[in-house]
Amino acid sequence: MKFGFCNVAIAPLRAENNDRAEMVSQLLFGEFVEVLEIRDNWTFIRNIYDNYEAWVDSKQYKLIEKLEDAHFLTFHLSHACQFESISFPLVLGSRLPNFDGINLKINKEKYLYNGKAINTLENPLSNFKKIALKYLNAPYLWGGRSPYGIDCSGYTQMVYSFFNHALPRDAYMQANLGETINFSGEAKLGDLAYFGKEERITHVGICLGDQQIIHASGKVKIDSFDHIGIFNKETKKYTHFLKTIKRLF
Repeated sequence: MKFGFCNVAIAPLRAENNDRAEMVSQLLFGEFVEVLEIRDNWTFIRNIYDNYEAWVDSKQYKLIEKLEDAHFLTFHLSHACQFESISFPLVLGSRLPNFDGINLKINKEKYLYNGKAINTLENPLSNFKKIALKYLNAPYLWGGRSPYGIDCSGYTQMVYSFFNHALPRDAYMQANLGETINFSGEAKLGDLAYFGKEERITHVGICLGDQQIIHASGKVKIDSFDHIGIFNKETKKYTHFLKTIKRLF
């Protein structure tokens, strides 16, 4: 069994082993993977964080001797990291293995990072709204997990990651977790609301309380929602229809 870590800012994960294939997710710097198969210049991996499997360019990760402690997450939208004489950006929510406040070490290699970071084991839930709003106005990107492009389930997954709470990658998978809340008026900050047509879950957002929801649709934005679904005040139409609300905290 072999393991690796993402050693670039953002690595696309693809449905097939070529650059033209659909991007189904992303790896952020410092995330660990299990190597399942190597084919030409591509590697089929399993993301250790959420067990998601996809193809990654083999140049966008490095093999490691063992899995490392990685409870610290970056808290800037983007901040420089330095390895030897090379600087590169780390985006919000990147992992910092063995971080001591200035340096992080992976594979006996030392990286310098003097930006703000949060320890997921110490991060109080009182910061939930602050973290959710960090992604406000991030553009929608299918498969995205960063403030420079993110999809609805990638957004909920990343926000929850700051609380050491690993969500599955896709909305319909996330909907299997938590306690069901029967009425939209009872939704509180941090609850997850799921939307779709018929029985299929196709969208998810984070409840902010007072029947407001923050979600990635075109961009990360705040809308009103009720027992019917998400209501867009500009178009005066419902854009998504409510299926269920789940409470994980």
